[in-house]
Amino acid sequence: MGGHDLGRLARTLAVLEPAQVWHRARLRAQRAAAGRWPERAARRWHVDVPQQVGLPEGFEAVDGDLLAHRWSIDDLARGSFDLLNERRDLAGPDGDIAWDPPDASHLWLFHQHYWEWAWSLAAHPDRERARTVFAHQWRSWQEHTRFGRWNAWAPYPASLRSWVFVNVHRALVADSDIDRAFVADLGRHAGFVEHNLELDVGGNHVMKNLKALVGLAAFLHDDRLLGIARRHLEREVATQVLGDGGHYELSPSYHCQVLGDLLDVAELLAAAGRPPLAEVDEAVEAMRRWIGLMRLPDGGVPLFNDCEPVEDHLLQRLGAGPSPTGALTVLPDSGYVVARCGPFHLVADVGQPGPPSPPGHIHADCLSFELAVNGRRFVVDAGTSEYGSGPRRRHERSTAAHNTVEIDGTDQTEVWGAFRAGRRARATLERAEVVGDAVRITASHDGYRHLDGAPRHRRTWVVDPREVRIVDEVTGSGPHRLTARLTVADDGARADPSARQPPTREAVAIEGPMVLASPVVDPTVGWGALATTDAERRWVAAAHADGFGRLVPASVLEADAAGPLPISLTCRITAPS
Repeated sequence: MGGHDLGRLARTLAVLEPAQVWHRARLRAQRAAAGRWPERAARRWHVDVPQQVGLPEGFEAVDGDLLAHRWSIDDLARGSFDLLNERRDLAGPDGDIAWDPPDASHLWLFHQHYWEWAWSLAAHPDRERARTVFAHQWRSWQEHTRFGRWNAWAPYPASLRSWVFVNVHRALVADSDIDRAFVADLGRHAGFVEHNLELDVGGNHVMKNLKALVGLAAFLHDDRLLGIARRHLEREVATQVLGDGGHYELSPSYHCQVLGDLLDVAELLAAAGRPPLAEVDEAVEAMRRWIGLMRLPDGGVPLFNDCEPVEDHLLQRLGAGPSPTGALTVLPDSGYVVARCGPFHLVADVGQPGPPSPPGHIHADCLSFELAVNGRRFVVDAGTSEYGSGPRRRHERSTAAHNTVEIDGTDQTEVWGAFRAGRRARATLERAEVVGDAVRITASHDGYRHLDGAPRHRRTWVVDPREVRIVDEVTGSGPHRLTARLTVADDGARADPSARQPPTREAVAIEGPMVLASPVVDPTVGWGALATTDAERRWVAAAHADGFGRLVPASVLEADAAGPLPISLTCRITAPS
């Protein structure tokens, strides 16, 4: 490991809490021991299984509603698994299933051990066939996996699988020839989850652990497990749900995921006749309001901070609050501002990159934004299409992938690996107000303070019924190169209406305003430089995420300016005529 790598690792570790470091060391040692001596771990983490088990009738989990029809029983019966938009045929000549195929990605293997396809089996009208398929798969899984061994027994897959198993038991297992062994295995799951809560990771991971623990406690009628889950939930809700209702990872899709988990907990406690958790109930309502405030005119959510598109069906199931009609909404704790004027609907990221822990979903995107025009997304975030470490993951987390200003080709927040973040930008919301018929928002950050001359980026958005004006000011000293970018959804948008594709990076600078032709909107984008420098402008062919593993074309408008600071850039997006 070189000096650069050691430096960014040190800066990454510096923001972790001592308790995190302790939990990480303890859990890694514990998991290593469990993997080496699985029988001993199974005995030590054993949870007694009563004679009568099962969840209360009438309870319907959020995931069950969402995933009931995602997988084909015919595919599953022949050992064909479609996970993360990647299909693998895993049944051998004897019908046995290959678990942990060696050529699959780490994330695909995790999904294999989630067992989420069982929701589709539980909902299938041919109950006997669904039971037969599930029993075959479960026996195969039992034969080919060992308690405590990665990947099957990583805490996150074990938690998701536990939740699936307790929910599908009645439909797929009860009173079958695998029932007794299946329920005994859930006792092992309960012991494992209890002793392997991901307190080192935190965030949505530990919420999944705790939901699984509540589900296992309700299924096994275990008051001790339920008490443990309730105590941890009280603390995690207080930590993770911010004052404005946003989730502290600052990603709309993870916000929805955690909201779904808390909604499941609240509804299961109610169905089981258990006392409610006031903290959970209050968090559910606050998080519903937040997602309603953040929704764009098409009903979806902006794709900030490792966000994937959120299905409308899920938003409906979560009971997301209605979108407001006022000109300005400020969410001060999560750091988002929403402006609505005339045909424009703008969501600006003016907050911190993310919490100190966990850093995995942080993007280098301070002062980025999304913009809808006439109800249709126009300026979009690159989003997230994969989690595996590599060039695409690196790009999607970088400043260059976002609608903000990059200085000297570096990231404003130090993102690296697949889920790490070192030096962080510190953002400040300076102004957000309605002035006449316009909304004015000003924010700044110091993410480039480590560069010579300590550049500081300040951005002002002025949104009125006629145009959106974005003014970028970079102060400090010394010569620097600025690159501002806008990622435009490819709804037929082109630098030249007659062109089929935008120019490449090698194209000459485009003079004057750039007109984008679209079936729905036809705004004009003009970008120029103030002060002592000229801006070089160009279109670049790109892509943005349309879901995990899915990319769709986009066009990126880039503007460069170089010289001594201060430098200002102004972009205007005018309303359709």
